[in-house]
Amino acid sequence: MGKGVKGKRAGFWLLAGMAWCGLSPLAAATDTTAPAQRPLDQPQLPSGPGPSAQTIKAWQDRKFGMFIHFGLYSLAGGTWNGKRVDNGYSEQILANAPIPPKDYEALAARFDPVHFDADAIVALAKAAGMKFIVITAKHHDGFNLFQTAQTPYNVVDDTPYHKDIVKQLAEACARGGLKFGVYYSTIDWHHPGGNTYIESNSNPITAGQEAFNVAQLKELMGHYGPISEIWFDMGKPTPAQSAHFAQTVHALQPQTMISGRVWNYYGDFAVMGDNAEPSVAIELPWQTPASMFPETWGYRSWQQRTDLPGKIRENIARLVRVVSGGGNYILNIGPEGDGSVVPYEAQVLRGIGAWLKRNGGAIYGTRKQPFAALDFGYATVGQHAIYLFVDKLPPDHRLHLHGLGDTALGRAYRLGSPQSTVAVQRDGDDLIISLDQLAGWPMKDAGGTDVDSFMPVVVLPLEGPLHVLPPTIAAASNGRFHLLPTQAEHYLNYNGEGYEAPDTLYKLSWQLDAPARSYTLTLHYLPAASSAEVDVWVDGQHHRLKLAVAATGKPQEASATITVQRDPAAHPHAMPLELTPPAPFEQGTPLPVKVQSVDLAPQ
Repeated sequence: MGKGVKGKRAGFWLLAGMAWCGLSPLAAATDTTAPAQRPLDQPQLPSGPGPSAQTIKAWQDRKFGMFIHFGLYSLAGGTWNGKRVDNGYSEQILANAPIPPKDYEALAARFDPVHFDADAIVALAKAAGMKFIVITAKHHDGFNLFQTAQTPYNVVDDTPYHKDIVKQLAEACARGGLKFGVYYSTIDWHHPGGNTYIESNSNPITAGQEAFNVAQLKELMGHYGPISEIWFDMGKPTPAQSAHFAQTVHALQPQTMISGRVWNYYGDFAVMGDNAEPSVAIELPWQTPASMFPETWGYRSWQQRTDLPGKIRENIARLVRVVSGGGNYILNIGPEGDGSVVPYEAQVLRGIGAWLKRNGGAIYGTRKQPFAALDFGYATVGQHAIYLFVDKLPPDHRLHLHGLGDTALGRAYRLGSPQSTVAVQRDGDDLIISLDQLAGWPMKDAGGTDVDSFMPVVVLPLEGPLHVLPPTIAAASNGRFHLLPTQAEHYLNYNGEGYEAPDTLYKLSWQLDAPARSYTLTLHYLPAASSAEVDVWVDGQHHRLKLAVAATGKPQEASATITVQRDPAAHPHAMPLELTPPAPFEQGTPLPVKVQSVDLAPQ
């Protein structure tokens, strides 16, 4: 894995309509095996074979899965020559210690994970409520957990174990009904020319490594059954190399979801930084990878494993935050060198599973919360209900929701206890739910030991279409708007040239309380060095603005003006205003200029 990055949650909302699937009406009507299509105000996927809309929805519905980091580094367990190695993740001990390559390779002669039990791991994942498993087929050290014709440096040919671990787990997942995926590091410290550690693991990929990787990708895609996702990681490939890796996968298994860490925007889903959550709204499929402890992903023998209830609650809370934001959560275990699962990690997973037995209906198959940030916790939306996760019990024991005046709702109840219900009180467009009227509602968690009392869920049954009024910006007394980027929702391009590459802005979005039918819109911006255009989207219709080129010397603010018409029938409760690159635009395309402000004057 790479370095972690910090993130914070932002509010998310949706409007009524096609928000359930997160896909365009066009995608819903096409062949279920054809590559998915995205709305034109979103980044477009690369051309060629790729996952269908149905595959993407199924991937998003799973929500929770198991990551497994396992390899020669597990035998070292974070120590070398009797000393702890604490400067970095333990799965990268070859580089972090550092260890002479020949000494590290010698671990293979002792690698005999006789306690690796693929069926038991699948059973543990199912007990945790996980729907898929991804294992490290090859990590940065270049050792392979599968039999490969490309190098003898693999678990079958170079260890006393002589069995294909990837194959065992793939077959166990098939028996157990879980989806199976593989992690694949495009950097390889064992490959000639690729054995030099570079900060952030941003190694360029040599031509020889590229050919080696492609040959192994063909093996993984061809010999292990359906691969639900391939978790590329690290390196700094060129755009052509990223395309080569992605196209190799999709040529053999077009429905395999490719992680964004194939880089250069060729992934089917965006990947957050290690143990990180997004700081802004995300329209595209995405995933948060998490480790039990932020210090390591591979097994660390001397890791302090304390406060089991706290660790269970920590991961339940992260799962809820990620899912309420529309993402998937993949939680790692690092088996010991003999293949056995660390008992503490198994206990954490079973604790999460105990909570999910009651509350899984609010997790699986849901979509992101349709509200701005909630003062009591989080929300998800199912096909027939809104689910409210109570993280912080309000002082008055009442939940307040805004903007649901046009939505027909049934009586509320705690998930898992439908026999005790309470009427929903209305105050204009706001709703109030009194928790004290629900029998058995947990007012407190007895010492933090009762998982069932942690983050309880309230169900709001939907008795018709969901309509959520988004928070809007009101016009000034003269009917005008002066909009700043700080007031907008920001949408970012993730997983660019490499791990250290900054995320780039591709969309700004405002929601306006705009009563007029027509406006003069003026965009104020700092021009780019070359000619540029921007699309202005109003009520789902776009208008193209040609922008000035920057003058020589100090950049001067410029402006461009158009007239836009409202379509209240399309969006009766608010006027959505968006700025994007000219449509259709590819993944990774940024807004071409720095926006200073947007002014609208009614006509």
